[in-house]
Amino acid sequence: MKPLILGVSGASGMIYAVRALKHLLAADYCVELVASRASQQVWQQEHGTPMPTNLEQQQTWWREQAGVEGSGQLTCHAWGNVGAGIASGSYRALGMVVMPCSMSTVGKIAAGLSSDLLERAADVQIKEGRSLVLVPRETPLSLIHLRNLTTLAEVGVRIVPAAPAWYHKPQTINDLVDFVVARALDQLAIDCVPLRRWKDGDL
Repeated sequence: MKPLILGVSGASGMIYAVRALKHLLAADYCVELVASRASQQVWQQEHGTPMPTNLEQQQTWWREQAGVEGSGQLTCHAWGNVGAGIASGSYRALGMVVMPCSMSTVGKIAAGLSSDLLERAADVQIKEGRSLVLVPRETPLSLIHLRNLTTLAEVGVRIVPAAPAWYHKPQTINDLVDFVVARALDQLAIDCVPLRRWKDGDL
């Protein structure tokens, strides 16, 4: 199975990345994960604990956060390693999801800038005509944000705002998060999140 690239940028909502990783690994997917430098600061702010910078420790740490030990494959990359395999167009992947995605990351990808591995990997997906899904977590959106998102949508990037629904009758925060994760992975034809989907008679 080709790997899926999971980018974690410095937007609030690290829980989206954790839940995505949980479901992907539990379904035995191969995940190539790159967390931006800013994501480490946001994690510290949201959870009060540091994100390891050592890649071996980070791999174990992400599995602990996701609550998945043995299944799936996980490879973590340093945010500054633009020589990693996922930075090359010759590296075959199912696609890439950036979750959560900051407006800074949106702007840089829209401008074709690659100042770190996350942005470079995203740029590669676009230039190779592969699937790229962004899950922006920001509100309100300025005109600049909207124009950047429109630029990306015009070249085929899928934009899935972190906006949960309620028709599936969520009971927990994880239920709300999983709805967004499921809709993001839907864009890559990945169905690994248990989710009560819309059906006739829900109105």
